[in-house]
Amino acid sequence: MKALTYHGPGRRAWEEVPKPEVSHPADAVVRVDAVTICGTDLHILKGDVPEVETGRVLGHEAVGTIESIGPAVLGRKPGDRVLISCITSCGRCDYCRTGTYGQCQGGGGWTLGHTIDGTQAEYVRVPFADTSTHLLPDTVSDDAAVMLADILPTSYEVGVLNGRVSPGDTVVVVGTGPIGLAAIQTAQLYSPSHVVAIDRAGSRLEAAKQFGADIVVNADDDPQTVIAELTDDLGADTVIEAVGVPESFELCTRLVRPGGHVANIGVHGKPATLHLEELWIRDITITTGLVDTSTTPRLLRMLAAGRLDAERFITHRYGLGEIETAYDVFSRPADTGALKVVLFR
Repeated sequence: MKALTYHGPGRRAWEEVPKPEVSHPADAVVRVDAVTICGTDLHILKGDVPEVETGRVLGHEAVGTIESIGPAVLGRKPGDRVLISCITSCGRCDYCRTGTYGQCQGGGGWTLGHTIDGTQAEYVRVPFADTSTHLLPDTVSDDAAVMLADILPTSYEVGVLNGRVSPGDTVVVVGTGPIGLAAIQTAQLYSPSHVVAIDRAGSRLEAAKQFGADIVVNADDDPQTVIAELTDDLGADTVIEAVGVPESFELCTRLVRPGGHVANIGVHGKPATLHLEELWIRDITITTGLVDTSTTPRLLRMLAAGRLDAERFITHRYGLGEIETAYDVFSRPADTGALKVVLFR
């Protein structure tokens, strides 16, 4: 089959690789019908995730049709249309039993496109198929469903829920790529008084307005002053970091109010300075996190009921064989206006 493989920092290839087979009783082999590219894939290609080995098939977000299953798979069958979660879950370890699937100790967690071959391929082997895939209703399109593989649960869990967004809060989202936009969208479920978006790209700030941001601020235009004026010098209740560079994290810690929350979503490849000499006295809560995807069933119900618009993230569509073009477009959002690109069989 054809797949997109990693060959060291800055090098990838769309090439022939062996088609996966069921190798464990709990596996399913899934034909990939729709797949997308994540900002984390770009971090991998920059060399920020050294655990990814040469030759690894990239990707951790897809919708597909089950082709074959192992004998231990009880809740799925060939022909089922499924969402493949970015997080696999053994369902048995202490972490999985509390819904903390991202920390699975039984061979799950973030494995696809990381420690095992991923979804940017014609077929993918999914471990623990019963607990790592979600059956899709006919009313949910492939386009919409694939947005629930990663960006929406990640932003909702690691940003909004960890950040304790509450009614009447001032919420600041630093970085308005797909993850930041998903945080803006899901923060509105909790009726904040203001949602402020900060970025350097004009096209992404415009997208933030369309996703519901009340105020947009260019990162070069003194966002501290804007937030101070908006909150009577108190600062933001919740600041969500959705970039993954030291400057954006440090900006978040300057924007948050005493007693507030900084929720870091971004994937960091370099150290960031934590100014404890300034923060210790301000009762700041800082959270980090890998998504658990425990909220995916909830988000899927909202999507099926028409309460969540997931397709609006998609700006570009390609055939699976055009993945090199899709990567080029996705990696240059300031030039292309790309939010999410989706590739179809």
